[in-house]
Amino acid sequence: MNEDTVCVRAVAVGDRPAWERLYRGYAAFYQVPMEEAVLDATWRWLMGPQRRVEGLVALQRGELVGLAHFRAFPEPLLGQELGFLDDLFVPPVHRGQGTGRKLIEAVAAIARERGWPVLRWITAEDNAHARHLYNQLAQATPWVTYDLDPRQR
Repeated sequence: MNEDTVCVRAVAVGDRPAWERLYRGYAAFYQVPMEEAVLDATWRWLMGPQRRVEGLVALQRGELVGLAHFRAFPEPLLGQELGFLDDLFVPPVHRGQGTGRKLIEAVAAIARERGWPVLRWITAEDNAHARHLYNQLAQATPWVTYDLDPRQR
C-alpha cells in the first residue's frame, strides 16, 4: 500500500488526542465554541458500551486526517432505522485528496450492512466545498431544518 493512501477505520481509545484536535477543528469551522464537557460527552458516546454515536477516522501516514460520527435513528413513517451522519470533518490541509469521500463511503458500507435504506446528513447551505462532494454522492432533499430552543418557551 502506498504511504499516501488514506485508510478508514473505527475510532479507538488511543485516538483521543488526535480525535480531539480534529473535533475542535470541526467546531471552529462552524464557529461553535468547544468546551471540555462537550468533548468528554461525545467521547463517552463514541467509546461507551451503548455506542450512542459511532465514529470512523481516516489515517494517512499514521496521522488522523479526518473523522465521521454517525448513528442509527428510527424513522416512524418507514417503520425502520435509518443512518444519520452527524459530523464529517477533514482539515483544510488534507482536503481534495478524497478523504471525505472515503469516510462517507465507509459509513455507507456500514449502512448497507445494517439494512439502513437511507444515510442522511445536513450541512450549512453556504458550505460549497462540501456540497460539491455531497452532490456527487447523494440527493439533496427539499426539507427545511428548524431548531427550537425549548428553554425559551
